[in-house]
Amino acid sequence: MIRNVASALHDAALSSNFSGVIRLDHPDEQPWTHAYGFADRAREQEMTVDHRCVLASVSKGFTALAIGSLIDRGLLTLETLVRPILDQDLPLVDDSVTIGHLLAHTSGIGDYIDEAEGEVSDYVFDRPVHLFDNTTSFLPVLDGRPHLSAPGEQFRYCNSGFVVLALIAERVSGKSYHDLVQETVFASAGMDSSGFPRTDEIDGDTALGYIEESGYRTNVLHLPLRGSGDGGAVSTVADLAAFWSALFDGRIVSQSTLRALIEPLHPVEAEHMRYGRGFWRAWTSELVMLEGYDAGVSARTWYDPESGASGSIIANTSEGAWPLVGAIDWPQRDSQ
Repeated sequence: MIRNVASALHDAALSSNFSGVIRLDHPDEQPWTHAYGFADRAREQEMTVDHRCVLASVSKGFTALAIGSLIDRGLLTLETLVRPILDQDLPLVDDSVTIGHLLAHTSGIGDYIDEAEGEVSDYVFDRPVHLFDNTTSFLPVLDGRPHLSAPGEQFRYCNSGFVVLALIAERVSGKSYHDLVQETVFASAGMDSSGFPRTDEIDGDTALGYIEESGYRTNVLHLPLRGSGDGGAVSTVADLAAFWSALFDGRIVSQSTLRALIEPLHPVEAEHMRYGRGFWRAWTSELVMLEGYDAGVSARTWYDPESGASGSIIANTSEGAWPLVGAIDWPQRDSQ
């Protein structure tokens, strides 16, 4: 079964000049993994299957699980009001916003990055990106943004909500967001190559992200120095395979918490997917997905609970993953 999907992905990769890494896993077959293009174009360093790639909003799943670990410890619930935890910060966040609203993108709070406007290659920060080195440093760009809808009223994808979740996780756990994700997600899953590095401390095994505009330029000025709850993690396709196995084996959060996070709540017709709490679901199947899209980054990783099959497509360009995603007939057969 892997062979058919691998062939379609390989053909799409070659025809679209894909740069990135693909991996497919099935319990009854050997994994298939392949790297394409360059991890560092200036030095002509070829991409390898072991390169760490930036994941953009795939990271939101890790944030949801960090919150889930605090739910399992009895420190939070989906109904917990966030206003008392925020205290005097972000006064425009409505008193009735809950953890569940933030996870499901139904809080209605204003977003510091409006993905409905502009291009992915735009410079979205109005403060120097080097100032964003921890979760608290995002407060100035989160503040002063009025609600766009009442809490619980409608699904509205919101990056700010997941940075607020990271802030809440820090205050409730007493740990930094990055340390909490490291302990509860990466360490629990054996994701030894995953983390949240600073963009000015990139190791040689981390692929650079590229924007295609009259050639290629890196995305270093488009992203915060260190990501937080809405994005910024790096990982390998092997680590993502380990992630899905650990998640559905109950090694990251309890089964009851996992069910709450992946429960499909909102059909999002524009994406032809459904959304739960931090996780996407396929339109017509049980497939669970995480997806990322940012300047110099595009990715989708998925897991089929019925077969135990998983897969990941990570590109180090803004649009690179999408021709490959389009090569799979997701509504008809969502796994290999």
